[in-house]
Amino acid sequence: MPASVSTDEIYERYLKKAISEINELGDELARAGDELRVPVVGSGHPLADIMLLKFSPQPAEIQEGVAFFGRAGQAVLKSLQRLHVDPMSVYGTNCLKFGTEDPADAATWLTRELYIVQPKLIVVMGERSVAFVDDLEFPLSDRLEADSVGVVQRFTPTIQMLLTPDIDEALDEAPSKTAFWNAFKALGPWWAEQPPY
Repeated sequence: MPASVSTDEIYERYLKKAISEINELGDELARAGDELRVPVVGSGHPLADIMLLKFSPQPAEIQEGVAFFGRAGQAVLKSLQRLHVDPMSVYGTNCLKFGTEDPADAATWLTRELYIVQPKLIVVMGERSVAFVDDLEFPLSDRLEADSVGVVQRFTPTIQMLLTPDIDEALDEAPSKTAFWNAFKALGPWWAEQPPY
């Protein structure tokens, strides 16, 4: 009779697989770039419960090659702290990995990220990101209700969505920051309802 495998061992196997697949995706993106086009890869836990999704990388992200590096990342981190959401349960990425590529290529890469990370909730930031996700035609997915900002809604049988304004556009004016926060804070109650591991 085979020895039983503990839940921790199973999780470790999934984690190793996810790390390997994320690294493969990063290598593929690096090969798709060149000296002038450096990809911006996702950052965070490769099996995160929460995926943060912006449309395209900003200059600081392009310079570092890491999603949510800079102002948006700092703003999100402060917001997560206010909501008592564990930042180690978050993975952040952009729809566009270079900011200039063919959306069909970017869609393939994002779809792979979704399959690797398998988040329970995706925070989709901005109308362009909503349209991009809808165009993915992800298996068993519902179209997103773009007017349901700040409301957790079904995306697939295993993934929910929370729509917010675009964080990159929200950082410069107080009313825009307030609108982002009012939508993003729905993450707090959602997180509090998640069962502990």
